[in-house]
Amino acid sequence: MISGLHVQYYFICHRKLWLYSKNLGFEAEDEKVIDGSLLHDRAYKNADRKELLIDQSFKIDVIDGDYVREVKLSSKMTEADKYQLLFYLYQLKKRGLNKKGLVSYTKEKRTEEVILTDADERKLDEIEKAINEILQSEKIPKRLKKPYCRQCAYYDFCYISEGGDT
Repeated sequence: MISGLHVQYYFICHRKLWLYSKNLGFEAEDEKVIDGSLLHDRAYKNADRKELLIDQSFKIDVIDGDYVREVKLSSKMTEADKYQLLFYLYQLKKRGLNKKGLVSYTKEKRTEEVILTDADERKLDEIEKAINEILQSEKIPKRLKKPYCRQCAYYDFCYISEGGDT
């Protein structure tokens, strides 16, 4: 079953997506993951409808009226954030609920509206197929060597397991 996090990781790093899907739990102690969890707790403490598990398939942070809301620390991964939210909107639409999205970036103190289009739905169908191919592969995807790798929970795994070169 694909979740919004799978979609986000698809845009960030296929290797991270694959490792996460294999239940390699490097994220539990990761500082950025802990910061994100604390942010979610603080951002939605007054929300009535938060951490909603939909059909035992995926979890939405908050539904606030016509909007599904996501909060992020920064906008460094805007495409990944947008498609994670679009995934939620598409899944809700398939279940008869039409919503819009809002993603809030706390460091920049700004919020962006996300609207699901027909083109987004087609792209999400393609992304879901690609994610399933990655998840079903027995071979780990190649390392990306991106500037943000150093902040990743899987950094040590990726670089120690392949000789430590950067």
